[in-house]
Amino acid sequence: MVTEQAKLRAEELGVADRVGFIHGDAAGYVADEKVGVAACLGATWIGGGVVGTIELLAQSLNTGGIILIGEPYWLKLPPTEDVAKGCLAGSISDFLMLPWLLASFGKLDYDVVEMVLADQDGWDRYEAAKWLTMRRWLDANPDDDFAKDVRAQLTSEPERYATYTREYLGWGVFALMAR
Repeated sequence: MVTEQAKLRAEELGVADRVGFIHGDAAGYVADEKVGVAACLGATWIGGGVVGTIELLAQSLNTGGIILIGEPYWLKLPPTEDVAKGCLAGSISDFLMLPWLLASFGKLDYDVVEMVLADQDGWDRYEAAKWLTMRRWLDANPDDDFAKDVRAQLTSEPERYATYTREYLGWGVFALMAR
């Protein structure tokens, strides 16, 4: 379903002849043919973190190609591990401050050649869209076995987000080229 939607969108944009979509587990995936852009947006667990994901993506990349990494970063360091967990991180060490994240790319011999950071309005809209999706799902599936869990999450998420994530966590997409 997702792959079909992506293909339809690529056709709408007139780029279907230049992109391909593979639906599957990305952990350990290396393309059969080298590509100009290799991306991992918000799932760096596929390589065991940012470093491993960059190493994984580089295996699929043409010389001079671009790696896109989507990654959270701390807007400010949480004062406690409990606050980090309120941001849905496992611990403070899960993410870096933005300057440290940018420096980490350089330490891996990559230049940051572009970045797009979520602004507060965009981040708010992203989170709120999830709440609307949960609400609509609840309206359509009131007797589903998961309805109680979804209801609990919808009830708690806006406050959790406003208390923790909104203040402490940012997100960006970083374009990298090997030195």
